[in-house]
Amino acid sequence: MNESQRAKIILKILNKTYPSIKVPLKSRNVFTLLISVLLSAQCTDVNVNNVTSKIYPKYHQPKHFVKLGRKKIEKLIKKIGIFRIKAKSIYNLSKILIEKHKGKVPKTYDELEKLPGVGHKTASVVMSQGFGYPAFPIDTHIHRLAQRWGLSNGKNVVQTEKDLKRLFPRKNWNKLHLQIIYYGREYCKARDCFGVTCKICKTCYPKRTKPIKTKKA
Repeated sequence: MNESQRAKIILKILNKTYPSIKVPLKSRNVFTLLISVLLSAQCTDVNVNNVTSKIYPKYHQPKHFVKLGRKKIEKLIKKIGIFRIKAKSIYNLSKILIEKHKGKVPKTYDELEKLPGVGHKTASVVMSQGFGYPAFPIDTHIHRLAQRWGLSNGKNVVQTEKDLKRLFPRKNWNKLHLQIIYYGREYCKARDCFGVTCKICKTCYPKRTKPIKTKKA
């Protein structure tokens, strides 16, 4: 079975398992989506949603966070990992959005990735979930599963993104990236499946008997 055949099987299983999918991070607009994705680094979506549920009803525009200032932002997000660094990024990117983008989140990768704290993965999520642009955000979660399922050689997330975009139809990217995340959390966990117990792993590699080791991104 080659990688293209595996990709078709995986897409079929994921569509059957998750015919519809919800965006895990809750937001009020594209700006709050950007903030939530930034906050989700090294933090669970559940924790981010719990924290932002008390923030977004009152603060949901760049001008709100500029007015708050770094110290008050820190207090609001202190239950989230590396909150001081993230507070600094939120404050600075809010200022830039006001000064350079009229308070709006830019719709290009180039402009998004120039914002403090915003890398390619964060920009991809915003482009996908905020603007509906076909994108394939790759985090360490998807990177690990792509190796496990034989879709990428796993050298880095950049290569993994190229491989997955090549293997799957463009129209599926936005939904597929979420399907893979949900499937990994539920069925192909890092320390449970090891590439030998879930339906995808068993279907793609019926003869695999030993746990597979994956490389870090």
